[in-house]
Amino acid sequence: MSDSMEALYQQRLQRYVTALRNGKPDRVPVRPLAAEFVATYAGYTCQEITQDYTKACDAVCKCASDFQWDACVGNMVYVWTALTQAMGMKYYASPGVEISADTAFQYIEPPEHAAHMLPEEYDALIEDPTAFLFNTWFPRVSNDVNAPGEAVTFRHNMALVKGGMSMLQYFGALGQQGARLRAECGTASAIGGMLKAPMDIIADKMRGYIGLTDDLLTIPDKVKAASEALVPHLTHMAVHLSGADPERNVPVAFWMHRGCVPFIKQEHFDAIYWPTLKKVIENIWSHGLQTLFYAEGDWTAHLESFAELPEKSIVFHLDQSDPGETQRILGKKFCITGGVPNALLAYGTEEEVRAKCKELIDLCAQDGGYCMDASAIMQNDSKPENVRAMTDFTIEYGKY
Repeated sequence: MSDSMEALYQQRLQRYVTALRNGKPDRVPVRPLAAEFVATYAGYTCQEITQDYTKACDAVCKCASDFQWDACVGNMVYVWTALTQAMGMKYYASPGVEISADTAFQYIEPPEHAAHMLPEEYDALIEDPTAFLFNTWFPRVSNDVNAPGEAVTFRHNMALVKGGMSMLQYFGALGQQGARLRAECGTASAIGGMLKAPMDIIADKMRGYIGLTDDLLTIPDKVKAASEALVPHLTHMAVHLSGADPERNVPVAFWMHRGCVPFIKQEHFDAIYWPTLKKVIENIWSHGLQTLFYAEGDWTAHLESFAELPEKSIVFHLDQSDPGETQRILGKKFCITGGVPNALLAYGTEEEVRAKCKELIDLCAQDGGYCMDASAIMQNDSKPENVRAMTDFTIEYGKY
């Protein structure tokens, strides 16, 4: 690494971390969470970067260098489908296999009659979440892994071996990618590790959304007890096992899915979703780690609840939440990021993109504590010229 590149890295890291702590850096940092967009820009298909993570890492470095981003994720296409295929996972559709080569990988929601956890199995999950995952959940979501008591076949054993080897290979490569971004691009890693809310785990991975909503109406006490049982496990994963930044500079990413109104009732948010999530966030903060609330959808109805958290403990990302209300309620305590609509990046003009960036900077960045980004993860429909407009305008206009 050259001295000049290291100096650039340190300057960008300082800029980014200052904003994350709700401070005022020299200018607004640019931190796009760019996924399949990097494939479009680098000349790859979605299939290529999803099946071959080395191409995804190359594409990220090309974008980081060409656009001069302050921070980004080493590989925002976080599902390496060769890994999921090694374990025979059923709930991902891979580009070029089950879906078009130019379509981002898809999560397949389980049908109501074939959920990965049955309603009568809540007690087993509550008693021992880890045992339930290995003994019941894993065999159901894999075409190759057999349940306890079934035959231990060659295919079963190979799924475990290939899965473990692939996991070590992939996560080792992600660590190397962070060092590469630093040495070759002078770009900071945007996040360290990831997390979901306890109730989102139940919806996304176990019961499915329809199953969860039925359970909230019929057995809410079981949903609450299961969410509470997951709290220590999620805390441990976020802090120790998912790539958290050992220097405590960048946040753990928390992907917020269907825990907001209108997906669930306010009473269920207040009684189950928020109390169990709040414990996880407070536990993570006690270890000196921020959490990036990647608030997909509209979370305006819940901003007052988020304001209960300790100052600087989270970073709040704007998707469809009201920017003015977000700034009013959270802006004095927490950094805000994002807010440039993905539809605008895909279908708007460069002038419209610059106007939106100005609006967001004027609203959210007057006293620091703001990072520029799209509203949601940038897939392969974002126009490179619009991403360029977002980046260049912020660098020019966002100076303090």
